[in-house]
Amino acid sequence: MENPKNNNSSLKAVIAVLAVLLIGSLVYIFKLSSDTDVVKTELTTTLTEKESVMKDLQELKTTYDAAIAENTSMSDELIQERDKVVALMDDLNKSKGDVSKFRSQVQAMQGKMKTLVAENDELKKQNGVLTTQRDSTIVVLGESKKYNEVLVGQNEELAKTVEKGAKLSILNTKTAAYKLRSSGKQIETDKASRADVLKISFTIAENQIAKSGDKTYYVQVIDSKNNVLGEKKTENFGENTLTYSFKTTVKYENKTVNVVEDLPGKDFAKGAYFINVYDNDELVSKTSFNLR
Repeated sequence: MENPKNNNSSLKAVIAVLAVLLIGSLVYIFKLSSDTDVVKTELTTTLTEKESVMKDLQELKTTYDAAIAENTSMSDELIQERDKVVALMDDLNKSKGDVSKFRSQVQAMQGKMKTLVAENDELKKQNGVLTTQRDSTIVVLGESKKYNEVLVGQNEELAKTVEKGAKLSILNTKTAAYKLRSSGKQIETDKASRADVLKISFTIAENQIAKSGDKTYYVQVIDSKNNVLGEKKTENFGENTLTYSFKTTVKYENKTVNVVEDLPGKDFAKGAYFINVYDNDELVSKTSFNLR
């Protein structure tokens, strides 16, 4: 028969072992739980940091997009930096570990962004000033052009007025037929059968702004049968031609000049006669008379 005393000792030993095992299990479970909490904390921290870095990168991209949309001369450089931000965002999305290395890159990019945006803003200001100056210049040039056009128009009108004013006026054009006596005396007549000479006269008016010097006039006398009397010479003036009876040259010195010329003839026809005075090919005076 077993000794009860020995049984009690064995039971106590088993209980002691079980107690030790229980304590060890509790310690292990507590440590495992603590490690899990640490991992969860670290993972949560990593995810939060990643989101923060991604948010900063997104803000960088938005800032660059806005600056690029302004289409300044720095657009190419801004696009290059924006593309770097996009590439880093892609790398960050793929990353599953420590994101601290991304934070340093983001900080460097933020510094670069501030510099570029400041330069871009300054460039916009300068462009604004230049645009204002250009617009002002365009307005001034437009006003100057209009003023010059007005002056040109006024000068042209003035030139036309001066040119018109400088033309000589032919006044008092008259014609009469005369009978020439053997003594040389001329007796006015209105009979064609008695006429030996036609006397044509006209006055060149005084004009102080006209050019002085020799002036030549062509006189054309046409009888009732539409014949040109006298020399019947022809003068060309560009595309125009003129058949005239005689020409007369006068020395003009801006004073009134009376011109009188004789056109000899015979067998003058009865009827109306027409006398035209030309300055080159321009008709400047005309008159008519009749012989019976």
